[in-house]
Amino acid sequence: MRKNKKRNHQKHPVPNHKYKDRLFRLVFNNKRDLLDLYNALNNTCYENPNDLEVNTLEDAVYLSMKNDISFLIGGTLNLYEHQSTYNPNMPLRGLIYLARLYDGYVETKNINLYSSSLKKLPIPQYFVFYNGTKEQPDETILQLTDAFESVSDNRQPCLQCTAVMLNINYGHNLALMEKCQRLKEYSIFIDTVRIQCKKTSDPRHAVTKAVDICIEKGILRDVLVKHKAEVISMVLTSFNQKAYEEDLKNQYKEGVEEGIKEGLDLGRTQMAQEIALRLFQSGNSPEQIAQLTGIDVEVVNQWIEKRDSSGCAGEA
Repeated sequence: MRKNKKRNHQKHPVPNHKYKDRLFRLVFNNKRDLLDLYNALNNTCYENPNDLEVNTLEDAVYLSMKNDISFLIGGTLNLYEHQSTYNPNMPLRGLIYLARLYDGYVETKNINLYSSSLKKLPIPQYFVFYNGTKEQPDETILQLTDAFESVSDNRQPCLQCTAVMLNINYGHNLALMEKCQRLKEYSIFIDTVRIQCKKTSDPRHAVTKAVDICIEKGILRDVLVKHKAEVISMVLTSFNQKAYEEDLKNQYKEGVEEGIKEGLDLGRTQMAQEIALRLFQSGNSPEQIAQLTGIDVEVVNQWIEKRDSSGCAGEA
């Protein structure tokens, strides 16, 4: 029987999912700003915000999270996502999101898939805006085919999905920033938050100070004045989530070491499973859980499927 070692979890940060819409979505909630971003990325000059048809997914069932922004304009279906961590699995996420978006497009346009005539579809474009602390180049091309198993007979995959990951940290992609003032100000705001966080051990004080500085300088002033409390909570939530995941990683490592010392293979597996399911409940995909813990993604998927089939929602 496994010995239950009591832990004091009260000091451990708990993720707060009250603010589900992230700051990036809030900043580009206005069609005019979204259109400016589109023009900057594509070197176009659309002027009428009403040309945008926003169709953001409310929830991506398979990933238990939202895509940030998607919309139709000029014969293209555009998917924009924001990431604070590098994730090589973005093309797979994009494939799932885009499939959902095309499904909605077909239904909305009442397209007959059994027609003998070719039905035209908007061209998909997928951009990932990265602003994590790990150094990344200005642009990284991520492709779904990189994830496919290699075969000996050189068969070609029938699917491809390309994600263009752009580093939007302050000092990166300067030409793009000059074309889109909103994106530039978002970059400056995040940089200001980080600078203030280095000056104090109190995250709330640091974030509040950063918001006040940016309001005074006219950076994202309209958003920060109108949604000040909400923005502060959003930023703090992201800090809490990172600390929570780091804590779970540490618990996992401690559990593995403890299991090895005591020779309790079963207990070690149960510990790993519990932590993996808690990460899944906090909104992480199986791929992200595998990255965080080192557990094989197929094992993570098996645990999740077993939990779902048993009708158990899991306990935190």
